Amino acid sequence: MVAKIWKKVLFFILIIACLFNIVNKLVHKSSMKQEVGASVEYITQKESENN
Repeated sequence: MVAKIWKKVLFFILIIACLFNIVNKLVHKSSMKQEVGASVEYITQKESENN
């Protein structure tokens, strides 16, 4: 009896945590332009260190 209650409580907490994670990723989503710019900057920095 108690095990079923704990199972339901933990399952509910898991669902809330997953929803919070999804919403957090949607809110803090970076734009594609920023991602590409950061990648280009990183690559040029590594190439200049190697030369």
